[in-house]
Amino acid sequence: MSDPKSYRPTAIPTDPGVYRFFDKDDRVIYVGKAKNLKNRLNSYFGSNLLEKTYRMVHTAVRVDWTIVNTEVEALQLEFTWIKSENPQFNIQFKDDKSYPYLAVSLRDEFPKLYISRAKKLPGVKYFGPYAHAWALRSTFDVLQKIYPIRSCSDSNFARASKSGRQCLLGDIGKCAAPCVGWVSPDEHKKLAKDLVKFLDSNPDDIEKTLEIDMAKASENEEFEKAAKIRDQIHALKRSSETAGTMLSPSLSADVIAAHEETTHAGVTLFSVRHGRVVGSRSWVLDRSDVLEDQSIIEAALIKVYAESDPATEILVQELPDNFEAIQSLLAERSGHKVSIVSPQRGEKVDVLATVKLNAHQALIQYLSKRSNDAAVSGKALEEIAAALDLNELPLRIECFDISNIQGTSMVASMVVFEDGQPKKSDYRRFAIDDNEGFDDTRAMHHVLTRRLKRYLAEREISVDEINELGGAKPKFAYPPQLIVVDGGAPQVAAAARALADLGISDIALCGLAKRLEEVWLPDNKNPVIFPRHSEGLYMLQRIRDEAHRFAITFHRSKRSKIMLESLLDEIPTLGDVRRKALLEKFGSVAALRKSTLEEISAIPGIGEKTATQILNTLTESSAPIEIIDMQTGEILTQD
Repeated sequence: MSDPKSYRPTAIPTDPGVYRFFDKDDRVIYVGKAKNLKNRLNSYFGSNLLEKTYRMVHTAVRVDWTIVNTEVEALQLEFTWIKSENPQFNIQFKDDKSYPYLAVSLRDEFPKLYISRAKKLPGVKYFGPYAHAWALRSTFDVLQKIYPIRSCSDSNFARASKSGRQCLLGDIGKCAAPCVGWVSPDEHKKLAKDLVKFLDSNPDDIEKTLEIDMAKASENEEFEKAAKIRDQIHALKRSSETAGTMLSPSLSADVIAAHEETTHAGVTLFSVRHGRVVGSRSWVLDRSDVLEDQSIIEAALIKVYAESDPATEILVQELPDNFEAIQSLLAERSGHKVSIVSPQRGEKVDVLATVKLNAHQALIQYLSKRSNDAAVSGKALEEIAAALDLNELPLRIECFDISNIQGTSMVASMVVFEDGQPKKSDYRRFAIDDNEGFDDTRAMHHVLTRRLKRYLAEREISVDEINELGGAKPKFAYPPQLIVVDGGAPQVAAAARALADLGISDIALCGLAKRLEEVWLPDNKNPVIFPRHSEGLYMLQRIRDEAHRFAITFHRSKRSKIMLESLLDEIPTLGDVRRKALLEKFGSVAALRKSTLEEISAIPGIGEKTATQILNTLTESSAPIEIIDMQTGEILTQD
C-alpha cells in the first residue's frame, strides 16, 4: 500500500470540479465531484479517515482534477467518467440478467417493432425493461393487432418487396404490409408514432378515442371498419391487463428503492406509466466497496439513467444531498423536466415499499444462487486455502461469535459449514459467565476452550462406544480444518491462546474484522487482504454473518427468560419452586402474557389467587422494547 503523503497535491484550486484517484497501474480507481476541490481533496489526506476511504487513498498513487463552471457540469463529467472507467471504489452494480426491451426503430424509412436485449442504439425508442419475457411477448402480440407496423427482418422485408407478396403477418392482420404498398411510407410511419404515443400515454384516453371512431364508422355504415376498431379496443384492454393495471391512472413515475444488508444491497427500478408497471429491473452491489460518503440511491440514479431516459418524476426512499443538481442534469440529457421526490404518505409510499420488497427478493436470489453453486463454493475454498497458506482445503469451517446484552449476559454461537454449505445440525450456543464483567477476548478464549476440550475428549472414543451411539461419532469429535472468529487481532490472539493451552497445532485459525473485512492470522502484524470480488472473502463473510444471526436468536431467548425472571421476582408470594415451574412452562414474558387465568392456575402450586396476582403484575408492568444493533449483535432496550 502506498503512503498518501507521497502524492498529496499542493496548490489545489477552490473551484468546483471532478477528481480522479489512480493506482500504480495508472487505472482510475475512484471518481468524485466537489463544489470546492481544495476542501474536498484535503479531506482525503487527514489522519482520521474512515475505513474504506483509508483503503482507497492507500491504494492510489496519484490524484488529478478537472475544473468546471457549475455543480451540474461536475455531475455530468463524473457521470461520464464513472461510465467509461468503471472505477474500483465507486459503487459497482452486479446484474447477471439480460432484460428484454420493446423497441421501435423510428430512424428507419419503414419503422420496425421488435424485442431487443442488445445495447441501446440512437434513433430507436425503447420501452421497458420487462422482468419476464413471456409478459413482453404477450404484449407484443397484442400491439401488433392494434398498430400493425412491420416486425420482420430487413432481409425478409426486401424479399417481400421484390416478389410483391406479403408474408403471413400481413395475411392475418398483424402487419400493414408496407413492403407491397398496402400503406404508404408516411402512413406506416404514422402508425409507428401512434404506437409510441400509446406506450407513452394513458390507454384509457386512447380507448375513448377509438370508441368515438367506432361509433362514427357505425353511423356511416362502415361496419367492417367499425369491427376492426372494436377488435383494437379489445386488444387494447388485454394489453392493459398484461401490463398489470394496479395503480391509479394518474401515477407515472420511475420508482427506485434499495434494501441494504451487512455485506450487500439490492436496488430495484419499477417503470410505472399511467398506473401500469411497464418494466422492472434489479441490481446487486457489494457494500464493502462503498465508501462512507457515497449514496447508494445517487449511484443508482447515475447507473439507471446511463442506459435509459428518466420519467418526469422519480420516486426514491430518501433524497441524495445533491438531488437538485441530478435533476438538472437528467432534464438536460432527456429534454424534459425531471423531479426527484421522496414521498411521505399515500399511494406512492406504498409503491416504494413494494419496490423495496422486490429489491430484497433480488438480493435473496443473488445470494442464494451464489452460495448454492458447487463450483463457486469449490473456488471459494481454494481461494481461502491459498490466501491463508493452508495445507488442505478447509472442508469443515467453524465460526464463533461473541455477543452481549448491554454489556451483560454474554452469549456465543458456533456455526459449522461443510463443503461451503451450512450444517445446522452441528450449530451450538454457549452461555458465558459474565460475573467478572464483559470482556470479548476472555469470552472468546473461554468458548474455544470449551469446544476444543470436547473435541479432545471425544476424538479418542473407542469403536465399541461408537457402536453404542448408533454407529456415529459425537458431533464435537470432528475437528474443523479452519476456525474463524468474528473480530480482529485481539480476538484471534485470544483464540490462539486457547489452541496453544490445549496443545492443538493442526487446526488453522483466522479472524474476520468488520468494516474493512480484513482477515487476521495469529502472530501476523498485517492482515490478509482478499481481492475485491473474491469468492473466498464472500464465503468468510457469509459464515461470519450466519454466526452473528445465530447469536442474535440466542440473545432473544435469553433476554426473554431474564425479563420473566425479573418480573416473577416482583411477586412476593412466589417461591423458588413455583418460579421455576412458571419459567419451564412459559419461558418468556410474551408467552406468559398470552396465557389465560386457567392456564396459569393449572401449574402445580399456582392457584387462582396467585394466577390473578401474576396477571395483574403483567398488566401493571410495561416491558421494554427490544432494539437489536445488527452490526454488533447487542440488544438495546427502550422504555
